[in-house]
Amino acid sequence: MTMPSAGEREAWLTPVEWAKAACDAVMAAFAPEELPPAGKWHYHQGVFLTGALQVWERTGDRRYFDYAKRYIDHLVDEPGNVVVAKGELDAIQAGLLLYVLEDETGDVRYRKAARKLRALFGTFNRTREGGFWHKDHYPYQMWLDGLYMGGVFAARYARRYGEPELVDMVLHQERLMRQGTLREDGLLVHAWDESRRAPWADPATGKAPEVWGRALGWYGVALAEIREALPENHPARGDLAAKLGALAAALVRHQDAESGLWYQVVDKGDRPDNWLELSCSSLFVYIIAEAVRAGAADPALPDAAQRGFEGITARLEWDGAGRLVLPDICIGTGVGDYAHYIARPRSRNDLHGVGTFVWACMAMERVASGG
Repeated sequence: MTMPSAGEREAWLTPVEWAKAACDAVMAAFAPEELPPAGKWHYHQGVFLTGALQVWERTGDRRYFDYAKRYIDHLVDEPGNVVVAKGELDAIQAGLLLYVLEDETGDVRYRKAARKLRALFGTFNRTREGGFWHKDHYPYQMWLDGLYMGGVFAARYARRYGEPELVDMVLHQERLMRQGTLREDGLLVHAWDESRRAPWADPATGKAPEVWGRALGWYGVALAEIREALPENHPARGDLAAKLGALAAALVRHQDAESGLWYQVVDKGDRPDNWLELSCSSLFVYIIAEAVRAGAADPALPDAAQRGFEGITARLEWDGAGRLVLPDICIGTGVGDYAHYIARPRSRNDLHGVGTFVWACMAMERVASGG
């Protein structure tokens, strides 16, 4: 792809074209098995590749499917074995790719691998009420990230393979997550510690002190995608849609008026050291667009999604080879205080950011097309 002028970009870059340009930049930089962290089954790759597969499904361009398949085939052997990091919800997310590959190819090893990931849910440590610890080395802690990392896979597995008890498990996790992290303003803090022992935990409530953008984004995506995975007549669909709509409305209240973007610490945009972060902004565009599709009636939502999307694309850059560059992406981050989040390094074309930007593009395309 040659580098377009500003006028040319305005003329031809629809949301799908933006998504293709983002995928193409990463695909030009890495062979599938070299996607960072290279050679590992990891949610970073899963986030990017779930976006690439959406582009394939929308455009029919086989390059995106073949690229994702090559990543999976490098890590899943003939009996369906896959080496994952045990004891952490993050290990589940890339399993979402397996469903698409099974449907397209009919290869049973993808189902075998999915079955092995599904079995991990029985091995995770839990809080007294049954909430999954985010990772074994974060005992008694539930992080917003985890509902997306494990919950969407489980909800889709339940519907595909006839295990409705997995839906009950996922909805229970969502209720516990919300119970531990929700604030009165409709935003949710990054995490909750049942033991109150983590250095960041409020000694009375166990809540984390801050609303970190990307974690809140993972939670909102989980609401949308778990709802989508439920049968049309499932009673929880309405509840999840209401929660998604309420979250979208809360996000609009914290959208930066000038740029259309959102801050690294979402509710403290008035602080001079806070910064506008593009992966959470992409996730929030996705959430707001999906809330519109789910029937949220707030008239501010469509405009907010469009302003957010335009704000992101205004920040994008093109390198000397004409490839898209997404800047200002926070690297992977644990739970901490305000200073912790603000000091986190920023990266360019990190898979967190490129993948979530592709999701935002595809969500905007669905809204525009009524799909």
